[in-house]
Amino acid sequence: MNFDSTSEYIATSDLSVAVNAAITLEKPLLIKGEPGTGKTELARQVANSLKLSIIEWNIKSTTRAQQGLYEYDAVSRLRDSQLNNIDINDIENYIKKGKLWEAFEAKSKIVLLIDEIDKADIEFPNDLLQELDKMSFHVYETGQQIIAKNRPIIIITSNNEKELPDAFLRRCFFHYIKFPDQETLAKIVEIHYPNIKKYLLNNALTQFFEIRETPGLKKKPSTSEVLDWLKLLLAEDIKPTDLRNDPKNILPRLHGALLKNEQDVQLFERLAFMARR
Repeated sequence: MNFDSTSEYIATSDLSVAVNAAITLEKPLLIKGEPGTGKTELARQVANSLKLSIIEWNIKSTTRAQQGLYEYDAVSRLRDSQLNNIDINDIENYIKKGKLWEAFEAKSKIVLLIDEIDKADIEFPNDLLQELDKMSFHVYETGQQIIAKNRPIIIITSNNEKELPDAFLRRCFFHYIKFPDQETLAKIVEIHYPNIKKYLLNNALTQFFEIRETPGLKKKPSTSEVLDWLKLLLAEDIKPTDLRNDPKNILPRLHGALLKNEQDVQLFERLAFMARR
């Protein structure tokens, strides 16, 4: 199994090496990078490229590791015992399988995406160490031992909002997705907008990277945001020469797609004011 760029996803050579190394080592692949650099989409494209199914576990701040294994609904069992609805002795009726259980019992190899693991509590990764290492876990209520039939390809994403425990990091193959350079970003754009004119693309990306490199910027615009911006430029039929009507107006056309907080807008307004002076 070897992963490379697809018709819908540009993977740099170092990213392809990281994916294939994790598959060979049978270790979870931990992907970090700025929001919007294609971490989640990578897992989907790996599944698509290798013709595998994918199970996605989207992590929230309230997510517990146990939910990935299973949940025992004791409240429903108590309610049913009071109403005499069904046989409450069959505990399996009150066990809800989690995403890891689904992945472990899959009949063929699959991709398991654990998305944005850094959103959860700091103990969340440690609570999954044994299960991800041994590919098995015990269901205490029923006495079952769930063992993976086929070791899944596990891709874990993080936006680096929290530091992950060393014991967890030791069990992963790590890769940081760097923000693409202008040439790579142009290839990504052309996948989404194959008919975009080269002159517009080059001018827009030049302005985009000028914005990203502006000192003092609180939130740098991401790949997904430049795609939104270009979609608007195409919809409005903006000409390359119209991207900056006024050389002293540093704010880009339709800048709301790129600048996502008032501090950054004010920064560019101040720079424009200084340029006019």
